[in-house]
Amino acid sequence: MGDQLQAVFTSGGKTIARARAAPPPIGGPITVNGELISAVAIRAETQHHNAPKGKPAVAWTKAARALAIRTLLLQEARRRGMDAEPVQVGPGRFETDEQALIAQLLDAATDFALPTEADARAQWARDPSRFRSPPLWEVSHILCACDPRDNAGRAKALARATTLTQLALDSPRNFSDLARRESDCGSRANGGVLGQLGPGDSVPEFEAALLGMREADITSEPVLSRHGYHVIRLDAVAEGRALPFEAVRRSILDALEKKAWSQAAADLVNRLIASAEISGVTMQPN
Repeated sequence: MGDQLQAVFTSGGKTIARARAAPPPIGGPITVNGELISAVAIRAETQHHNAPKGKPAVAWTKAARALAIRTLLLQEARRRGMDAEPVQVGPGRFETDEQALIAQLLDAATDFALPTEADARAQWARDPSRFRSPPLWEVSHILCACDPRDNAGRAKALARATTLTQLALDSPRNFSDLARRESDCGSRANGGVLGQLGPGDSVPEFEAALLGMREADITSEPVLSRHGYHVIRLDAVAEGRALPFEAVRRSILDALEKKAWSQAAADLVNRLIASAEISGVTMQPN
């Protein structure tokens, strides 16, 4: 059967099916219960699927697989006589008829038992230390601003940030003075002090650097974000504390319900795949 490639179909941000497919030649159409999905449609869908560089077959297979599943769901919704009732999903934005039909089918066909209080408590009791309040960091930084898309500007900023990093590491006590002289951030007036930050308060690259630091650490290399290069000092950290069950009860119940819904939706898709006639892409339910 050759290399196995995994494709995923989602609805409303929830994974509803994972199945494996062997890639047919790129560019061919596929049929699902006699309904044609054109090569043009598959190629258009590939933009929504990641693939390793130089391996367009991976994106093509994911796209073909996703369109086959969508077609199966739409066929089942129409077989059941469902009518599209699009709902508003944002300011001035509504579901398409196809999205509405799939959502209606999944609501009607995903039968599962709601998680109980006992289920949630058992999940928490397996490892209470997993459920913690978010950490808080007190942080200072020196910013060497640049547009990361500008190669020349980025190289210049990196050279400057590398020099400043070494100066900061050589003389940690002078970090604030260095920030006042050199930083391109408005925090320079306060010696680079950003104050207290929690998860989500900074750009992802900045936060990722904080997660690997201890109190009084200075980053050994400049950290690149969309703002430029940062030299970061972690002034203090308050680790998150373990939370009691009552504090996390609702989030655990929500997570268990989402998992149960996803499994029920995957079971529906697998049943549809098992009874379908599909050509152009080989599919095997999980």
